[in-house]
Order: sequence, then C-alpha cells, then structure tokens
Amino acid sequence: MGLFSAVFQVGSMSQVTEEDAKTFMDEFEKLVEKIDAMGIFLHNSSISLPMFIPGFGVAWGLFSAWSTGFAFAAIVLITPELRQVPPLAILFLSPFGLMELTAYSLATSRSFILIILITKKINLKPFLKPTLIEIGISIGLLSAGGYLEYYMIKLVQDEGLALPSF
Repeated sequence: MGLFSAVFQVGSMSQVTEEDAKTFMDEFEKLVEKIDAMGIFLHNSSISLPMFIPGFGVAWGLFSAWSTGFAFAAIVLITPELRQVPPLAILFLSPFGLMELTAYSLATSRSFILIILITKKINLKPFLKPTLIEIGISIGLLSAGGYLEYYMIKLVQDEGLALPSF
C-alpha cells in the first residue's frame, strides 16, 4: 500500500499542461458519461488482474499508481477548487478507494512474491491456491468497490450535491 500510495503522490505532483488536462478531461468525461457499477468494476479489474503477472505486475502496478496520480493532477488543473483536497485523501478517505488500494496492493505484492519464487527456481504449484484466493479477494473488493463508487456518484448527482466524482 505504501509504495502504491507514494507513486500515486508523485504522479499527482506532476506538471500537467492546460492542453493535456483538457484532452484528458474530454476523454475522461466520455468514459464516465455512461459508466455504471459493472463498468467501474470491469475497468478496475482490467487494471488489477495484470498486476498478478509475475514481475510485470509490479511495473504495471507502479505505472497505474503514477498515471492515476497524474490524472488527479489534470483534474485539479481544470477544477481549481480541488487544490485543497490532498491527493492521498482520495485513496484513504473513500471506502471504494481503500478497496481498490487493497486489491491493487494485494495483486502487486503477489506478483513480487511470484517473481522471487521463479528466480529462486522454487516450485510454484503450492502457491497456486493462495494466488487464486487472492485473485478472488481482489475481484470481490473491486466488485463491491465499483458498486459503492457508482452508488456514491449517483447519490451526489441525484441529490445535486456539489461534490466532485472521481
């Protein structure tokens, strides 16, 4: 969790040009315009599952953390009111953020463990069941998180509250 959070923080401190921020926001708005709970779950799962790949998953996880932080930086540039929101608050103060962070951290750490086992030429068969259990836990967390995130977004939209949705 710590490494993902640190790389997310670095990404959120990236310098984003006005043009890049506008391009990002246009694409982001198109993406979330018709998204529902299943769409959020599928999106997050497509990010998380490759993180289980030995070795590659660590790099993918860190890239995902940085790019999510970079996206936050772009959103802040377009929405200056968010400058008061600490980037890590998005991860740690929202229930779905914690669920996603836990799932991503679980996947990335399993990738690291598997690559160590492979380099030490240790039989992976005994590690198959724990890996499958962790994949199941990640899918469960991302499913619950996706539905919770969607519910919270809809609540804000339906109630007309002036809270940002991520």
